[in-house]
Amino acid sequence: MDNLWFEEEKWWVSPYNFIDEVRKEFSLPKKVLIHDATLRDGEQTPGVVFTKENKIRIAQELDSIGVDRIEAGMPAVSQDDFEAIKEITKLNLNAKIFTFARALKQDIDKAVDCGAYGVVIEVPIGFPKLKYQFKWTWEDVLRKSINVINYAKEKELYVVYFPYDTTRAKMSDLENLLSGIIKYSNPDSVGVVDTMGCALPQAIQFLVKKVKKLTNLPVEVHTHNDFGMAVATELAGITAGAEVVHSCINGLGERTGNAALEELMLGIHVLLGIKKNYKFNKIIKIANLLEEITGIKLPQNKPITGKRNFTRESGIGVDLVIKKPLAMFATDPKFTERKGEIVLGKKSGKLSVLYNLEQIGIRDIEEVKVVEILKMIKSLGISKRGLVNLNEFKEITKRVLG
Repeated sequence: MDNLWFEEEKWWVSPYNFIDEVRKEFSLPKKVLIHDATLRDGEQTPGVVFTKENKIRIAQELDSIGVDRIEAGMPAVSQDDFEAIKEITKLNLNAKIFTFARALKQDIDKAVDCGAYGVVIEVPIGFPKLKYQFKWTWEDVLRKSINVINYAKEKELYVVYFPYDTTRAKMSDLENLLSGIIKYSNPDSVGVVDTMGCALPQAIQFLVKKVKKLTNLPVEVHTHNDFGMAVATELAGITAGAEVVHSCINGLGERTGNAALEELMLGIHVLLGIKKNYKFNKIIKIANLLEEITGIKLPQNKPITGKRNFTRESGIGVDLVIKKPLAMFATDPKFTERKGEIVLGKKSGKLSVLYNLEQIGIRDIEEVKVVEILKMIKSLGISKRGLVNLNEFKEITKRVLG
């Protein structure tokens, strides 16, 4: 595993990610697929509505960036959703197209009519869901699942069995349900679903191993971000052998959202060292597209896609932002089609001033003048409680240099 943590002009991450002491407990699968649910779970973000045209465009962009599977929606929701999914399947994308379904035969029929490759069949198994929302037992869930799974298989669909709220299920309920599913039906894979985003990475690892042992099937991990760990828990799932992880662009989704596609892509490729043919140079394009369509602005410090991720105000080592970015960042800005930025404000130093002077064509300036400019920049930054913009910098420079 020599040098997996480093690649010139791309990344330099922790070498400890790859040492034997860390990896000895890993059970990495032979391949990992990303199943993106932006068009279904992402649209469940409060206030977000995708038009048919939006959905087709997003599906095309997901395919172009290298996503393996696209959950194009739930055709039972509306005729518009049905038509959008049908149009997406006609595009003949490289990504496999899935629909989302309840444990109802009519939902399976709609998946077939859409031309989908596969279907995600959802059923509840979390104990709070069964007790308070559905008033069901695990036997009820099993009975409702078997015939629908078998029906979907008869229709030649790839079937993902999706017992949601898995992480809050009673262990006995989960064991009984999955043992029964395997005995009486034949799904292609089973999901470990952290619907409320409340499981530790170690808990997801445990559940992936548990589900694999119970079913001997590929396992998919779908997590939410309520405790800020959606990506971490899905990466943990991969280390336990999960073959598929679910995502949404920009981490969209109900409440705090789902595991962010862009973060998963880099996590799989860079942190786990599982090489994928993702188009990392298209990450910003797809993030901006969703920002435009949804109206939900990305935080400036959003991992991977935040506008200020490669911005430095502090004067210490600031010249390396441009000269040797991997000394200052874990990924080179160029890897995701970004640029390093040196801004001015309260925390700036002389190197910041010299760099910005060069950008406006001023060189060979006396140090005393640099110090005076820096003093004025700091003062302005403090008084306005923000950054000093280009026009303000030019005005300061003009006053000092005459």
